[in-house]
Amino acid sequence: MKSLIFALFIVSASFCLKAQNIWQSSPGHTQIPIWPGTPPDANLQHVPGPESVSASTGLVGGKSVLVISNVSQPTMTIYSPKGKNTGVAMVVFPGGGYQVLAMDLEGTEICDWLASRGITAILLKYRVPLKRTEPYSQPTPLALEDAQRTLGLVRFHAAEWHINPHKIGVIGFSAGGHMVADTSTHFDKRAYPPVDAADQESCRPDFAVACYPGHLWDGDEGILKVNPNVPVTTNAPPTFIVMAEDDHVDHVEQALTYYIALKKAGVPVEMHLYTKGGHGFGLRRTKNPITDWPQLVETWLRTIGMIPPQSN
Repeated sequence: MKSLIFALFIVSASFCLKAQNIWQSSPGHTQIPIWPGTPPDANLQHVPGPESVSASTGLVGGKSVLVISNVSQPTMTIYSPKGKNTGVAMVVFPGGGYQVLAMDLEGTEICDWLASRGITAILLKYRVPLKRTEPYSQPTPLALEDAQRTLGLVRFHAAEWHINPHKIGVIGFSAGGHMVADTSTHFDKRAYPPVDAADQESCRPDFAVACYPGHLWDGDEGILKVNPNVPVTTNAPPTFIVMAEDDHVDHVEQALTYYIALKKAGVPVEMHLYTKGGHGFGLRRTKNPITDWPQLVETWLRTIGMIPPQSN
């Protein structure tokens, strides 16, 4: 487990470059604060400085990664479908070890892809950094609060945003993949006191996509035991998992453990493991077969009846 923490620290540290400004969405997209005033449990977050945007020193697919740090005022940004609207919506959780957010690689680029497929994408800029203690599998209440609130808001505005309220899913990467599992297993009760009518809506995702997820394995060597803070039940939504076996940040046991827990609970789950791909590949094209994972997600969405079959 300590090696996992160290690897995540190295990934987060590689993001440090000169800060630019507060992240805001590009023109044509609506960015909305998710809380009316101070977010709940704000006293639990220690933010060392103002929100900032920087470029990573490392490259993914030949490009740097846009990284956001010190987020204390979470927002959601709406990416409307381009062309035919399927009525499906997906809330997008970027990764970053719960310390930063990889906002383009695992955020805006994902939203652009979904919008091009007729899916409304909602990009969540959730609160980071979060306080971490040993073990790394401890709950992340502020991120869960932000995610639950966003799912409720999307359902509350479903008619206005031309969304089917029964076709709202989540997709997340790395720490965001853990958020996918967190929202999939914590929806019976809000993690915060309700603030308005949006919190009366269900915060259960109708389907879930976890990409190279972390923090799901209990960490016992040789035992695929799920993190007890992710209480999988039969009510978890249908789930798609994609992972590379050579991922040295979130080891493959993370995905295997969650897959087995879902399968034992009788939840429909589909998993794809690839020999090569590493960690943090997002949508950016590589020479490895794992780069085609988005097409597999689209096929799966048709299989579970979320998007219509392809016309001949």
